[in-house]
Amino acid sequence: MENIFSEKVLYSIGLVLLGVYLVSLVMIFLFSLAQVNLLYNFLRAKRRKDTSEKFDLSNPNEVPFVTIQLPVYNELYVMERLLDTIVKLEYPSDKIEFQVLDDSTDESVVSTKIQIERLQKEGHNIQYIHRTDRKGFKAGALKEGMEVAKGEFIAIFDADFLPNSDWLQKTVPYFKNNEVGVVQTRWGHINRDYSLLTKIQAFALDAHFTLEQVGRNSQGHFINFNGTAGIWRKDCILDAGNWEGDTLTEDLDLSYRAQLKNWKFKYLCEVETPAELPVVISAARSQQFRWNKGGAENFQKMIKKVLSSEQISKKTKFHAVLHLLNSTMFLNVFIVGVLSVPMLYLKNYFSDLKFYFIALSFFVLSTVFFFICYWFMYKEIKGGGVKKFGGYTVMFFRFFSVAMGFSLHNSLAVAEGHAGKKSEFVRTPKFNMLSLKDKWSKNKYLQKKLPKSVFVEGLLALYFAFGMLSAVFVGYIGEGKTEPSEHFDFGLFPFHLMLFFGFSYVFYHSIRSVNE
Repeated sequence: MENIFSEKVLYSIGLVLLGVYLVSLVMIFLFSLAQVNLLYNFLRAKRRKDTSEKFDLSNPNEVPFVTIQLPVYNELYVMERLLDTIVKLEYPSDKIEFQVLDDSTDESVVSTKIQIERLQKEGHNIQYIHRTDRKGFKAGALKEGMEVAKGEFIAIFDADFLPNSDWLQKTVPYFKNNEVGVVQTRWGHINRDYSLLTKIQAFALDAHFTLEQVGRNSQGHFINFNGTAGIWRKDCILDAGNWEGDTLTEDLDLSYRAQLKNWKFKYLCEVETPAELPVVISAARSQQFRWNKGGAENFQKMIKKVLSSEQISKKTKFHAVLHLLNSTMFLNVFIVGVLSVPMLYLKNYFSDLKFYFIALSFFVLSTVFFFICYWFMYKEIKGGGVKKFGGYTVMFFRFFSVAMGFSLHNSLAVAEGHAGKKSEFVRTPKFNMLSLKDKWSKNKYLQKKLPKSVFVEGLLALYFAFGMLSAVFVGYIGEGKTEPSEHFDFGLFPFHLMLFFGFSYVFYHSIRSVNE
């Protein structure tokens, strides 16, 4: 009697876990379907000729005044590189000004002032604005700079960006259309091939800046200014309510407020703006945490406004919801990963539940959809061919594995964002490193304290190693199996292998980053 009761309790718990598991699988599947739709839009957009009206910058009467804003905070290693690059932008000197919006609290304040004085003596119109507090963080600095900015248009570059000299020539002309509030360019990666970590980051960002940005923008769906390498119409910023620092992704926040006010965004995939990727996993972790928490915060802030808007189509609302839920996909991936091991046992113990595990095909199908979509992205950046496809296949599964390895870290960020827990805007340390010969261990901005979640990631690596071993012996708990082959279940083995690799990679490199 007691055994029957225990089995019923176990069955009930299993049904609850199975329900959560299926919901997460369906969410991932919906996201993959949206990616397929974006791929369709992307391919259509490639065949379309751009007929946008443009300013003729050879005509002095059509050249607008532009302000270049450089929001920085403790950027000792890259400030000189940034300033020397930014003043090379080709634009009439009487129609451009530079603002260094410095919230720094270390010795970089002194060296930055010296560099700015040098550039001022060379004839550049460059201002230095130093705040004594970080109220509103980056959004606060941009807002304060806006108060004295003379430009009709305001371009923004983070400290690790190196725009080409003709950047303004390629972006400013699109503002001849008075409805255009933002022109955003694609990020490039000057240290893409530095390590596996930088290759994976570049892979993920390339997908966003080709497939997603083009796919959404080409059909008039909402996109986001990416915080840097873009230029705003000043009137658009003001009309949308100006910069606000109540989320960690102020760029996404202002982007949605502007588009809800009917401002148009112009995305230029063909204009690449080079930048440096984080080379240390602790730096990548802080960046990922901020982006994912900020995404969840903006979902909470914007979702009702998006759904209640009568000015946008149902399809645009669908893509906007999934866009705002983008970071929450990590939570779904984490749930699916953790529950996949008990699901393996439930499947083999309760034979009547086997039918429900057809839902596993959702994850397989989702992976196939992502694989196809990302191949077109990869081909756009790297080129096609059999050899390239082989390299892509390896890179895709490396990316997929490490992305799942970050799922706990990013899920914690998402949970904080949805819960409304406030935290400081943690900057991403910059390195000025292009090759393995460059050393990063002496970077003073590196976080040397390991978050507690790193140790949980190590345990999860062992957990998924157990999941792989379970493929061999899990069948022994079932009934009525007589053939040796019936005792094996390798259906989830590839998934558990990727999870094991991903969490092991993140755990090992996180430990290493504080011990170098």
